[in-house]
Amino acid sequence: HSSPDESEDQDLISGFLRIVDKVWFFSGLGYPDFGSFDCVKDSSSVVEWAQSSEDNPHRPIDHQLSYETEWDMINAVSFRRKVHSHGDVLNRKCQHWAFSFNVCDLRSITVKCEGWSYITFRLKDGTALPAIHFHQGGSTAFLDSLRKLVQINESPDDESVLIVSTYSRAFSQSFENLLDDTNYGFVQKFKKDPYTTTLGGFSKVTNYLFDAFRVPELEYHQRPAEEVADLLGEIIPGLEINQQEEPGFEVITRLDLGPRPEVQRRGPVAMEEWAKYQDSEGRITNVPHLKDVIFKGGLCHAVRREAWKFLLGYFPWNSTHEERKLLQKRKTDEYFRMKLQWKSVSEDQEKRNSRLRDYRSLIEKDVNRTDRNNKFYEGLDNPGLILLHDILMTYCMFDFDLGYVQGMSDLLSPILFVMENEVDAFWCFVSFMDEMHENFEEQMQGMKTQLIQLSTLLRLLDLAFWNYLEAQDSGYLYFCFRWLLIRFKRELHFQDVLRFWEVMWTRLPCQNFHLLVCCAILDSEKQKIMDRKYGFNEILKHINELSMKLDIEEILIKSEAICMQIKNCKDLPHSVSEILGLNTVTEPSAALETSEYGILESPQTSPRSTHRQDHVVFNGHSHLKESTHNGCKVAFIS
Repeated sequence: HSSPDESEDQDLISGFLRIVDKVWFFSGLGYPDFGSFDCVKDSSSVVEWAQSSEDNPHRPIDHQLSYETEWDMINAVSFRRKVHSHGDVLNRKCQHWAFSFNVCDLRSITVKCEGWSYITFRLKDGTALPAIHFHQGGSTAFLDSLRKLVQINESPDDESVLIVSTYSRAFSQSFENLLDDTNYGFVQKFKKDPYTTTLGGFSKVTNYLFDAFRVPELEYHQRPAEEVADLLGEIIPGLEINQQEEPGFEVITRLDLGPRPEVQRRGPVAMEEWAKYQDSEGRITNVPHLKDVIFKGGLCHAVRREAWKFLLGYFPWNSTHEERKLLQKRKTDEYFRMKLQWKSVSEDQEKRNSRLRDYRSLIEKDVNRTDRNNKFYEGLDNPGLILLHDILMTYCMFDFDLGYVQGMSDLLSPILFVMENEVDAFWCFVSFMDEMHENFEEQMQGMKTQLIQLSTLLRLLDLAFWNYLEAQDSGYLYFCFRWLLIRFKRELHFQDVLRFWEVMWTRLPCQNFHLLVCCAILDSEKQKIMDRKYGFNEILKHINELSMKLDIEEILIKSEAICMQIKNCKDLPHSVSEILGLNTVTEPSAALETSEYGILESPQTSPRSTHRQDHVVFNGHSHLKESTHNGCKVAFIS
């Protein structure tokens, strides 16, 4: 129909509907590492409709034999710097009713049936295109082909409306296709060093952006900053950092937070001090105070092997020596049962199990390049590498739905280094992954939530700086993505990672303390960023170059001071209180003790008393929910 309104008095115009899946061949000129041509799959596939020409009119509806005359799937192969002798399908003479759009610009598809099927496209800018009628069928096949390019889900409100998302394709396609695009100027850099700039899913994009900016000869080929920012925004759909513009969300205005208090840290807990917190049967006593001193100073390395098991919830705080021995025996049997599952898979079986085969391939690649400068993992045929491999493979059996995602080896490596025991390292890793699980899921809900929360905190602490970042297309805070994804594992020296993680595992002085660590680092760098008028590219480059230059003790001091400053604010926004867990009202009981920071602790349970499978995970970002507070809806995390 010539109008989105499908009334009978509208004209019916015959034409051709096509999906154009473009493949560009780039000349090797100017790219010395290339061969004569390089093929790059373009992600900007196009849906187009063109009216039948007068010279070649569309056959009458009565004589159509199949839907193939109504739409086509086309691979448009083009050579840059060469004009097509037959003309490009995208550059044909515009016709009165013709339209085309990038599949990335598609918001929804309405599918209806009145004797035959017809569909209406609605774009992200609100444009509704004329209805397309499939008189002889073919609409289902068309939508099936479109699903290869975008994710299509039925609307919960209207079953005739399909919601379109481009995320899954960008996430699931190989990194080579995602970034091997000379428009970005990244191809040379990627071919030289593919791993150090990749981590998994979206982090591959951010890491690669960071590293690519260091190469001056590629600057000419980079897209404008605002286009790169738009690309990053498309990869995680639904991420709306600018919440004050969203109806129903609490507006955070400039508040007087008062002076930032001075805080002091102490030395690490030594073995002698640790022993004082155990009774004659091995139970840990005065757990809240012990967590306070661990938060304030960390642990000596000799204490970590035992203390981390408590901090991660592998050992209950109130368990005796004998109870822990029985627990370890039971967990050892359980571990080796799962390990035997993948060990006993024959080559023929694995050939028919693509997921297990893919998991193994990824693990083998990542293990061989994880912390190889650390003595525990250096050298060929290192037993530490074998343990790293076996634990990650066994985790695939423990959680086959998630399996293995790049970056998980970074989380296991410090734990195995401390435990020096395969079974203990595995179960401590399982506990850590309960907390980090949503970071690695395909929808990356944990990352979306944390970035929204971080933006909320930064707006409260320094609205001027947040406004500056927003003006530089950096309001989404994507430059913090790697920090959050693997908890600063790539930003800190290895020993500093151990210190930061054990402090973080105390769950003090508030929920989501790691977000305040991000704020502390940005607070230290904001003056330089603003004084030098850094734009999008410079901010990415600057943040990336902080890696291995951060002083963990200074950061922890400032982070704790920021937390105390926020707690002292009388008119704290409700959303901020929810993020940091500062407004939970609970009646203390005889079984509960209160730490220095006012957080209730139970000596009867571990910090994480249930597994993720029970959907009750105290990790600060398990589920994004909405709550009504004083007549206004706020986003918060339970």
